Amino acid sequence: MSKHHLTEISFDSLPLENSLQRALKDSNFEFCTPIQAESLPVLLINRDCAGQAQTGTGKTLAFLLGSMQRLLSQPEIKTLPGKPKVLILAPTRELALQIYKDAELLVKHNDLKLAICYGGKAYEQQKSQFEKPVDILIGTPGRLIDFLKQKLYTLKFAQCLILDEADRMFDMGFINDVRFMLRRLPPPDKRLSMLFSATMAQKVMELAYEHMNNAKLIKIESDSPAVERIVQTMYHPANDEKIPLLLGLIKKFQPVRSIIFVNTKHAAIRVWEYLMSNGHPSALISGDIQQSKRESLLKKFHDGEYSFLVATDVASRGLHIPDVTHVFNYDLPDLGEDYVHRIGRTARVGNKGHAISFACEDFAMNLMDIESYIEKSVPNESITSELLIKPTPRKRLMKQKPRGKPQGGRGRPHHSQGQQRNNNNNRNSNSQRRRRPPNKSNQSTQKSD
Repeated sequence: MSKHHLTEISFDSLPLENSLQRALKDSNFEFCTPIQAESLPVLLINRDCAGQAQTGTGKTLAFLLGSMQRLLSQPEIKTLPGKPKVLILAPTRELALQIYKDAELLVKHNDLKLAICYGGKAYEQQKSQFEKPVDILIGTPGRLIDFLKQKLYTLKFAQCLILDEADRMFDMGFINDVRFMLRRLPPPDKRLSMLFSATMAQKVMELAYEHMNNAKLIKIESDSPAVERIVQTMYHPANDEKIPLLLGLIKKFQPVRSIIFVNTKHAAIRVWEYLMSNGHPSALISGDIQQSKRESLLKKFHDGEYSFLVATDVASRGLHIPDVTHVFNYDLPDLGEDYVHRIGRTARVGNKGHAISFACEDFAMNLMDIESYIEKSVPNESITSELLIKPTPRKRLMKQKPRGKPQGGRGRPHHSQGQQRNNNNNRNSNSQRRRRPPNKSNQSTQKSD
């Protein structure tokens, strides 16, 4: 963490319970980031808070400390099965898992119990969590609503509500689910509520006013925005130059840890296979990869076993992977906002980073929206022959799902209904012609058929 990213306010100067102070020291957290320094004094006097700060600035630690301090200051309230005291809503399972991991660090020296629920994995295992006492419930809206409707738990006893990345909740269409859950909580004046977001758009503010109790609005305007700390460069390769250029740039920059973003699963597989075939062990994640495998790959990338992570936009939000030095936009995203979130995986917590993008034949048209969104032009770089490395042919490492049997008989290609109807009409017409008495013109027709 960059020291320039911290304030002079130390955690031990705040009225935090001793077990939390010990956990902070174990994790080498000494001084607050700006969002922590502004929000924690508000939360520690049990006042609602709506905080805006850029990604990677420590919002998670702020709301975890605020909620845990409230619980630990009321030891007389028992922890019971199915009656969580804190609800933390996250838009993606990756972000929910990251929050859970950060929470685990803070409960090492106390008895607070955690539970996590998200889609795509371990349904029965997640259900069984509610058979045991739980204090802090973390999850994504869909799975949480599923279990709530099954009456596996109740929110009637919740003392704290946390909405993380509220803007993303709107973007992903979760806002009706969020409101469904908020209506199951005690009224705003009976709980401590926190809303954190990278942007505080009007729709987010309306949510804060509707479901919070006189929340204090905190906006952290960085003197050095994350995008400004990232060196951005743009190349304009032909489609068949993208793999050679990627390999050449890897050789040139020797990235310690980098994420390569693509727009589709099939492109991700192709890039990953080329990297693996050319001596660059890499992890691959996309939306349809089994959750347990995805978690394992992300952990290996986080721990440094892989230097490269090839990913679709499933990884562009909500992940905090330290020390990502380079982000490659192998495909330009459709939206400027997605571009910012992608490159925001580098330059975390005050560090610097490098974002390299390819404006190729297929996606160059997206550059206009990206530069309009970031309100600046991305500097162009020329492609020299030294940057184009002839790749070793890729080995097919990913087993493709077998296609269904073609219809219409063995080996025959499948036709659309319109094509099939035309073929039937042709066969009927041919049959009628063959039944006519032969003459010279018919003989010639039959020969041409």
